[in-house]
Amino acid sequence: MIRICQKCGAKNKIPAKHLADVGKCGSCKAPLQAEAGPIEADPELFDEVLRDATVPVLVDFWAEWCGPCRMAAPELHALAEEMAGRALILKVNIDTHPELANRYRVQSIPNFVVLKNGKTMGQHAGLSPRSEMRRWLETA
Repeated sequence: MIRICQKCGAKNKIPAKHLADVGKCGSCKAPLQAEAGPIEADPELFDEVLRDATVPVLVDFWAEWCGPCRMAAPELHALAEEMAGRALILKVNIDTHPELANRYRVQSIPNFVVLKNGKTMGQHAGLSPRSEMRRWLETA
């Protein structure tokens, strides 16, 4: 994943295992903060994060046409900011990547899967409040 340095604008490639870490810009050495937003995941990035992430991962299976999914989006963004450094949020568009949805037998959306060390810790269908999603991550 590419993270832009806030100080010098340099592009820094961040491996999945360091997305939740504070790092340094390869160019100016300024701090690069932990990932603090939902990450749009394709199959390659999805598999890399599941294989290498050192923190729990909440996956949001969603679609653009889904009203409840659009309602969950700002809550997921806020949760990602709140849990930066302690968890990662991935978003998987089921219309773009149906193979990922099939892998987790997603039959309704929004559908949330909590993973730790690549293993499913829980799966929840339907809209849930941020406090509940936070609890899922904290108990993973």
